[in-house]
Amino acid sequence: MNAVEIESLTYTYPGAPQPTLKGISLTIEQGDFLAVVGNNGCGKSTLCKTLNGLIPHFIAGKFQGRVRVGGLSTLESDVGTLARKVGYVYQDFESQIVRPTVLDDASYACLNYACPDYKQRGRDALRRCGLEGREEEYIWQLSGGQTHLLALAGAVSLGPDILILDEPIAQLDPMHADRIYEVLRDLNERHGKTIIVIEHHTEYIADYCRHVLLMKDGRAEWMLPTKEALQRVEELEACNIFPPQVTQAACRLRRLGRLPVGRALPTTVEEGEGAFAALTYRAGAPAPSHPREGESAVSFHGVSLSYRTVKGEPRVVFDGLELDIRKGERVALIGSNGAGKSTLMKLMVGLLKARTGTVSLLGEAIGEKKAEELSRQISLVYQNPEEMFIKDSIGGDIAYAMQVRGVPDWRERTDRLLERFRLTQLRDRDGRLLSGGQMRRASLAIGVALEPGILLLDEPTANLDIATRREIMQVLEEMKDMIQTAVIATHDMQLVCQWAQRIIVLSGGKVVADGGRDEIFAREDLAELVGIRPPEIFTMARRLDAQALCYTVDEFLDQFQEA
Repeated sequence: MNAVEIESLTYTYPGAPQPTLKGISLTIEQGDFLAVVGNNGCGKSTLCKTLNGLIPHFIAGKFQGRVRVGGLSTLESDVGTLARKVGYVYQDFESQIVRPTVLDDASYACLNYACPDYKQRGRDALRRCGLEGREEEYIWQLSGGQTHLLALAGAVSLGPDILILDEPIAQLDPMHADRIYEVLRDLNERHGKTIIVIEHHTEYIADYCRHVLLMKDGRAEWMLPTKEALQRVEELEACNIFPPQVTQAACRLRRLGRLPVGRALPTTVEEGEGAFAALTYRAGAPAPSHPREGESAVSFHGVSLSYRTVKGEPRVVFDGLELDIRKGERVALIGSNGAGKSTLMKLMVGLLKARTGTVSLLGEAIGEKKAEELSRQISLVYQNPEEMFIKDSIGGDIAYAMQVRGVPDWRERTDRLLERFRLTQLRDRDGRLLSGGQMRRASLAIGVALEPGILLLDEPTANLDIATRREIMQVLEEMKDMIQTAVIATHDMQLVCQWAQRIIVLSGGKVVADGGRDEIFAREDLAELVGIRPPEIFTMARRLDAQALCYTVDEFLDQFQEA
């Protein structure tokens, strides 16, 4: 039986000169676990929104062709009927949380449908999604990963046969990402649900998905079994989809004549152990040590902070925190969701005040500085870049802080920043209407407009495909001459390994590790404690030789040679 049948689907958004979807025909079998991949703007999300009726019932436009889900025509069925066939968890999953407590939210859809057993349905959905025991908690007590699971539980409670998740792990640490995918696997294998994910993380596709659909320029280029799909390295890379690092390494070795032609490329670390068995590790040059001394940029002495809660004891975030960030450092803050990374940054810019202790900036307590002085010394770029857009154009947003502070050459500086961040052609566009990568570049330009000595970035690569993440990493590298000290809070371990000189690991409001990448990622106990995970190629190298420390595919190829 087919879960989805699409025939000659073409769709054009209102006012758009070209169709976003172009003549798509495909079928998805009941019980499949399908990954939809493709570069930004290829039509992935648009395609999925035709499956639950949002297109064309709520999002108008020109719709041609036929879409059937669970035997129902999406044109002839209303959205309410289709919601019981297709559950959808959006990329902005927090917008789906509408009730104050966990059980109330999980059962809310069933209450709307007047299901007499709505509360039991909510409890069953919470159990399936790993949230049993949290029924009476308030939603703001949940971590980001738990909130995502709650959004999934809300969709599951109606009992749809098909579940669609748009970028399900984009904002999650590896521990919560694993949990999301394990729940999806259980729903797929034990409960027979058809799972469709829009996903950029190909290592998860390799581990969990059965088929891959490649979207390209609004068309369904092909749909293949996962193993076969990930062999098409050059074709995927041409669409800015990068196969698992293990697969990339094997493909490059084969091109160099160091792996036999005709054998399937490995797609997981386990398969890589066999494929790379003949290679021998030869240690590269040790990473340069980072100086532990220098003038202080930001320091925390005895800092404690807690949030009041509606019920129960206040939530303690920091208790007696001691930390010093020195001038000239490139620092990565890592840790699981809820570890205190964003809170630490808000303390640095004065958005939050410590209950006890002192936060000092350049040797002076932040509480004694005026807001104008602070903004010239330190700047925070938010995780959601749209929160930094207050004008109706990118040029206006970049100029705003300089203009209101009377910077004499603000027009010239605005022009230079637009050019520096490749935004000149977009200067009159509303920032909220840009692509993900463009919004990130614009938010960075706003953040450095006043030329602060210290720049803080909260999850600068979240919700971006790998190609755009690489672009942002390049922009960060180019900003070395503009920023003395930079601190990034992130779950992106590739960014951490390639960019940071110093890594600070937070857990339970404490600094549990502090050092260079070799010191941090060589410690297996940290992975268990904090839920962090090094890049896949690092794990691959350590499986082959416990002494290996390789963070990129290039390093792996340099350090593993034929015996």
